[in-house]
Amino acid sequence: MRKKSLAFFKELAEAPSPSGFEQPAARVFRENITAEADEVVTNVMGSVHALLRGTDAERDGRRVSIMLAGHIDEIGLMVTYITAEGFIAFKQIGGVDEAIMPGSRVRVHTRDGALLGVLGRMPIHLLEEDERKQVAKTHKLFIDLGMSAEKVKEVVRVGDPVTFDVGFEEFGEGMVVSRAFDDKMGAFICAEVLREVRARGGAKVDLVVAGTVQEEVGLRGGITSAYGVDPTAGIAVEVGHATDYPDVDKRKHGEAICGKGPIISRGANINPVLFDLLAQAAERAGVPHQFDGQPRATGTDANAIQLSRGGKAAALVGVPLRYMHTPVEVLALADVEAAIALLAELVCTLDPDTDFTP
Repeated sequence: MRKKSLAFFKELAEAPSPSGFEQPAARVFRENITAEADEVVTNVMGSVHALLRGTDAERDGRRVSIMLAGHIDEIGLMVTYITAEGFIAFKQIGGVDEAIMPGSRVRVHTRDGALLGVLGRMPIHLLEEDERKQVAKTHKLFIDLGMSAEKVKEVVRVGDPVTFDVGFEEFGEGMVVSRAFDDKMGAFICAEVLREVRARGGAKVDLVVAGTVQEEVGLRGGITSAYGVDPTAGIAVEVGHATDYPDVDKRKHGEAICGKGPIISRGANINPVLFDLLAQAAERAGVPHQFDGQPRATGTDANAIQLSRGGKAAALVGVPLRYMHTPVEVLALADVEAAIALLAELVCTLDPDTDFTP
């Protein structure tokens, strides 16, 4: 991966953006895509849409377009109460695993800047025997800022968002680790596809890449972006569950291996014509790829796209991710690059006259 792209990926992953507080990530996304796009807008929800106009997109008075969507929000925490002693009670933003929270370092994002804190609980020595065997519930945990109660109440407000204090690092053999790859990785891929399509001379259809918001709390940005953009077809670019580490039952969860390429989903949420076009594009581009069976709704922005207005041709392309919704999400850079190549090939070869009716 080129150095500039890797730096963009790192900056986007590290930008704090719990659902409802995505502005820092949206800013990074805009700054890195504006020079490549013909038009960039941010809607009232906070989602960012970048347009690359097609060379032959006009059909019967409307533009044929494809939207690629990756959500820029991440899971996190929110301040809900400050105790008399200055410790912070909180609730989850999205699905945070309670088992991984005790002992974590966090950042509380206030109007005056980010404050380092730790997620505390009583040490094992002071717990009752039965408590040692249980996962601590969120309401039994607290954030310690190392400040007096007076200072905490001066700088922290109820509603301030909190993120885990970890960043992006390369490790092992072509692997990277960070919080929030779900799904700032997808938004990064969308942006890089636009750059690649432009470098290849553009496409016949309009391309809209969307950094959507509030996916983790109900696909809200995906719903509003799909409605507002009104694309002919749309693809959600997401993380998928890797099943290549111990204790994952492949008979139950299928097989997805880091380093073996992006995952192309099939099922009720997926338009069969668009699925076939993705599979063919992967073959033409020589991109390693995997398939995933999704018999019901996928729980991604692909749902929002498919059900928008009178229905849209939707698809889902994923990248295998280990340890989803933890501060140590892991993926292979080769899979990210393969996903970019796959989607760029699809967009560049998409015929504006394609009929997506099954």
